[in-house]
Parts: sequence; structure tokens; C-alpha cells
Amino acid sequence: MPLRPAVLGLNVDPETRCAHYHSPRDVVAIRMKCCNVWYACRDCHDALAGHVAQQWPRAERDVTAILCGVCGAQTSIRSYLKSADACLFCDAPFNPGCREHHHLYFEM
Repeated sequence: MPLRPAVLGLNVDPETRCAHYHSPRDVVAIRMKCCNVWYACRDCHDALAGHVAQQWPRAERDVTAILCGVCGAQTSIRSYLKSADACLFCDAPFNPGCREHHHLYFEM
């Protein structure tokens, strides 16, 4: 498995939880479309990046842009959106509430 990328954010822990989302299941980070940088969440991006976030377009669903903070596996947007709120590699549970924020990251 490739080296785990650096994940930026506010108070990011080793499993990618941050000041905004820090429950045991908040272990998903995203590579932002606008800057190609990994962030713990959109709020962290907005606080630190200095530019407006962009959504990943539907045509780019096969891009690897999702990181499991537990095992470090990276997966495509398509695989993440189809997942059952768990990592496809280590089965770590993801916060099902993240689905409420998909429109912030992905063109729906």
C-alpha cells in the first residue's frame, strides 16, 4: 500500500478526525478537487486553504480521492459513494451522517 498522504485540518488526529468531526466513525479524509490536497473535512479546507472549494464532477467518480483514516487505504469516489458506510479494505465503520454532506464534495 502506498504511503499515507498528509491530511491537513484543524487538530487532525492519526485517523483523520478533526476539530469539526471527531466521533469514532469520523475517519474519512478527502483529496479536494480544487487544490489536490487531502483535508479532514470541508470545514478544515475552508479554514486553511485560502480559496473556494470545488465539487468533484460526476464525470470524475473514478478518481482516487477518499482515504480511510484507520488503514490508510485510498479509494475512488465511486467506490466510496457505493460503500455501506465502511472501508472496503479494513471494514472500519464510517459515519453514515457524512452522506448529508456529499453535495459539498461531489456533484450530485
